[in-house]
This record gives sequence, structure tokens and C-alpha cells, in this order.
Amino acid sequence: MSMNKDQVEGTLENVTGQAQEGFGNMADDPEHKMRGMARQVAGRAQHAYGDARDYAQQAGERAREYASHAGERVVRQVEQQPVTTLLIVGAVGYVLGLLTARR
Repeated sequence: MSMNKDQVEGTLENVTGQAQEGFGNMADDPEHKMRGMARQVAGRAQHAYGDARDYAQQAGERAREYASHAGERVVRQVEQQPVTTLLIVGAVGYVLGLLTARR
């Protein structure tokens, strides 16, 4: 599985922040240490955003695939049993007509 741009950049920002924090610790420089910690948080947030984008994209692809397969199943059902399908559609139309006529 490949990483998207946000995941890569988030990981790089996190690693850079770790290095900056380490430098701040070694140099006893609280400002570098805090900036490094902030970069780590920003990097983790960007990586999490990339994860969410991936998940949403995969969910969309699965939904499209499911809808495509559902359509294929309907077409197969109509081809295999056209009379039954016609009767079902007619019954549904009749019921919908009754429901809308009462309003």
C-alpha cells in the first residue's frame, strides 16, 4: 500500500520534529525542544488527515463497486424472469399510486 502526499509529508514533519526536539534536549534549548514537539504534533495531524483521505477514497470505491454489482444483479433478474419482474414492478407502482392518491 502506498502512502499519499499528506501521509509522507506528515511522517517527514514528525521525524524532523523529533530531531529538532533531540537537538533542543542536547543543547539545553527549550525553544528548539518546544518547536520540535510542535512539529511532531503537526506531522502526526497531517498523517492522520492522509489516513482519513485514504479511508474515504477506499469507502467510495467499495460503494461504487457494490452499486455496480447491484445493477448487474437487477439486469440478470429481469433477463431471467421478465414476467415476475413486470408483476413486481406493477404491484409496487399500484401501491405507490394508492399512497399518493390519498394525499
